[in-house]
Amino acid sequence: MSNNDVSACSLMADYLDSIGAGKILVDRGPLSFDWTPPSLVGRDNELGILASMFMGIGNEGVSGRAVVIGHVGTGKTVLTRRFGEDVVRELDGVRKMALSHVNCRNHPSTNQVLQQIALSLDSRHPERGFSSGEIIQSIRRNIRSRGLHMILVLDEVDVLIRRDNSDLIYKLLRIDEGQGGQGTISLILVSQDLALMGMMEPAIISRLGESNVLKLEPYGYDGLIGISKQRYEASCRSGSVSDDIFEKIGRFAESTGDARLAIELLEAAVRRAEMDGRGEVALSDVMPSTIRSASVEPSQIDSLSAHQKLVLLGICRRLRKEEEISSGDARKLYEVVCEEFEIKPRSYTTFWKHLKALEKEGLLEARSTNTSVGRGRTTYITMTNTAPSTIGSRIEEEFTRR
Repeated sequence: MSNNDVSACSLMADYLDSIGAGKILVDRGPLSFDWTPPSLVGRDNELGILASMFMGIGNEGVSGRAVVIGHVGTGKTVLTRRFGEDVVRELDGVRKMALSHVNCRNHPSTNQVLQQIALSLDSRHPERGFSSGEIIQSIRRNIRSRGLHMILVLDEVDVLIRRDNSDLIYKLLRIDEGQGGQGTISLILVSQDLALMGMMEPAIISRLGESNVLKLEPYGYDGLIGISKQRYEASCRSGSVSDDIFEKIGRFAESTGDARLAIELLEAAVRRAEMDGRGEVALSDVMPSTIRSASVEPSQIDSLSAHQKLVLLGICRRLRKEEEISSGDARKLYEVVCEEFEIKPRSYTTFWKHLKALEKEGLLEARSTNTSVGRGRTTYITMTNTAPSTIGSRIEEEFTRR
């Protein structure tokens, strides 16, 4: 290879330099939706409820039933994975357990689901040549001959039901009938379709138990921050992501309560910082408007109080020309705006409460930094999810008409 060719190859490969740089990211695994954390944020109560549905499972002949439903991003999959793994570990030496988790969206037919269950018990199980009934009996023989109890999780089970109806679930619930012995399989059904129970026949609902339904509610602001921090601590270098970043992620994911959105926002922000060659994530790296279904709309301003609008107007006027403004300057501009419209300004404490309310609404982003003198901290304010000029003009028009 000539020197020119070597030089050309070197130039062509420059774009790969950032791969493995790791200025922030140490392990990408925890930023994956498939990662199961050692503990779950904000789901202690739900884990307790799920455990109550499996009371006595450590005893021979006992099995459990559960249906877990909830919208996308409420943690259904991670909850059932964490529960299954914890049960297997807790009952080690008490009862031999096997855990099988099948995603029915990836394996949508009855035979495909059964094949995945069989393979989880025996990787040499033949892929073809058996009916569904024969595979079910093969699974049962394997479990019983090894003295196991299986916890079977059918994730996104509504996909299977829509395609092949609920016959497989009925057969799994009756796997021990007429066979001698009982308690072969504990079954957990998972779905984002809140009407799941209505898809099944009364006989299946009766066997599952209508009281064994656990609905996961969307995460709140604090839960989303906690999940983001947990993923960061498991994947990134210490000190590379500040609390301001987590708060911004929490604000923009709160409208949906979707933990996946919070994780995606964090992963994207880390990636942007890494691509820029930085060792810390900046507020501007969190770009929710490209991921959320909607960013801040000007009409959102209409529901604010008069003084919240005046605080926001002063900030908007400055941010038309500058990237950010200190809270001290924001206070001064608020007083100027109040004087302009002949309105008495509120106290500093009330002004600060208005700032925090505007931040929680997603209209502002704030970051705190140490001052250059003394031990104090200064708060800087910016607006990255809407145009200050548009918001400012809307408020000015309203107060001009008064």
